[in-house]
Amino acid sequence: MNDLFTPIMLSMIGQGMLLTLYMTLVATLCAYAAGLPLGILLVTTAKDGIHPITWLNRILGFIINVLRSVPFLIMVILVIPVTRAVVGTYIGPTATIVPLFIAAAPFVARLVEASLQEVDKGVIEAAWSMGSSPMRIILRVLLPEARPSLLLGAAIAVTTILSYSAMAGAVGGGGLGDIAIRYGYYRYQADVMVATVALLVVIVMVLQFLGERWSRSSDHRSVLNSDIL
Repeated sequence: MNDLFTPIMLSMIGQGMLLTLYMTLVATLCAYAAGLPLGILLVTTAKDGIHPITWLNRILGFIINVLRSVPFLIMVILVIPVTRAVVGTYIGPTATIVPLFIAAAPFVARLVEASLQEVDKGVIEAAWSMGSSPMRIILRVLLPEARPSLLLGAAIAVTTILSYSAMAGAVGGGGLGDIAIRYGYYRYQADVMVATVALLVVIVMVLQFLGERWSRSSDHRSVLNSDIL
């Protein structure tokens, strides 16, 4: 157990925690940059959406379902050519962000879709009756009304991406997952394994707590008024 408390090991674990947060947060931002518009498209182009385009909805749904079906470790291997083309290598924390983004964006799109589908249809119909355009309904009705659910979904997304980043340690992704595998598993240092797992649990709990708190604090349902027009 003493190996865990050496300056070198403590420094390595601290750096691993920072790298894990770096991969997780950057990948989450990238995933939302793609997943949020995709989720909006899935809702708005659905058969009962505000701008139905059935063929586009089906194509998007199919692509998202295919990407979500690929296990993350396999995804890391499949996108190696893409990762190498984007960052110049396929090993390390920055390289791991590419497969994290590709794996998480479809998941985020489905979370956004589910959140937007929770919006009261009556509110949308009222906006239609006031002459609001589809874009105005999206910006003034759907997104504000779904904000608490979207924030809660973001907390779920970031913790899921965190678990993906830990799995990436098996293929040289860096971070706490890499430390747990190289030192805790291959070198049979149980104390290192326990410490890295405990840190991952703490990070997940903190992120989940923050997400739930922001979700509750933003739960002020908007009231339709002339601002929607």
